[in-house]
Amino acid sequence: MNSVLIRIFTVSCLMILLLGIAVFLALSMGSSGAGFSAVKESFSGFFSEQGTMHAIIWKIRFPRVILAALVGATLSLGGLVFQALLRNPLAEPYILGISGGSAIGAIVGILLGLARFPGVGLLAFAGGMGTLFLVLGIAAGQAVAKKESLLLAGVMVNAFCSAVIMFLISLTTDSRLHSIMFWLMGDLSSGGKTEALILALIVLPCFAAIFWMAHKMNLLLMGKEMAQSMGVNAGLVTISLLIITSLMISATVCQCGLIAFVGLVIPHLLRLLLGSDHRVLVPACIFGGGGYLVICDLLARILPRQGEMPAGVITAMVGAPVFIYLLRRRGG
Repeated sequence: MNSVLIRIFTVSCLMILLLGIAVFLALSMGSSGAGFSAVKESFSGFFSEQGTMHAIIWKIRFPRVILAALVGATLSLGGLVFQALLRNPLAEPYILGISGGSAIGAIVGILLGLARFPGVGLLAFAGGMGTLFLVLGIAAGQAVAKKESLLLAGVMVNAFCSAVIMFLISLTTDSRLHSIMFWLMGDLSSGGKTEALILALIVLPCFAAIFWMAHKMNLLLMGKEMAQSMGVNAGLVTISLLIITSLMISATVCQCGLIAFVGLVIPHLLRLLLGSDHRVLVPACIFGGGGYLVICDLLARILPRQGEMPAGVITAMVGAPVFIYLLRRRGG
């Protein structure tokens, strides 16, 4: 047990260091021209709150960076949980349609004029849970190649969700149309202190609950019967993890729309580097996924010559080739 704790501590410290570097870079770079020295000076005078650059760094960039870190951590951890429970390395909230179902619920809430929290959030959670059980229900009826059936069911449900989203968007002709379209591509630009705080209050307890069940996830990988023989209520643990994960994903969709493949790339990479012990992988995915999306959002801000692009564009450009590679490897 002590060796496991030491490994968890060591890996977590390394990932926190990488996350800190990503945060520092994101605070230092942008269209305003603030550099490393400006961030250092702002750190030293944090409580003075003087100067335009101080306001840009701490009132504009910092909340967005925190939001990106929380979203990346959530999506990465969500992918890890789905891959463990479904025993499929291709399982990911976006691919399985969970994010799409949450987006449908969120758009319905927006069009109805509900408040972002809790109205839109509750509808997003309902949409995500409905999509999850629909995918599991479709795949459960397929006795042959169940893992592949699950993936195909997710892809088809995701395509259906995309069609429903386009239909809902076509029903509105007001100024909300452009903002909804940009939000759907994974937009973190509207993130402020309030959004980051609400998301943190939702997902941080979920992180703790998943870490508490990490050892049970290890036992579930050995098979349902083996896990039950070692005192694990496999059904209760599975349902609990699915509900917690869907809640987290729905919360991120409410705040920043659809960001694809974070839950595929980071868990797969960390599993290759660190092994399959979820007691180590859970904190690694939290800090590693957070740092990854912070860097992706930074690239989305600085790559375009004018304006910026949604962070979801960057994650899709990285994640789609990884998905194709994993698909080909499984097929081979």
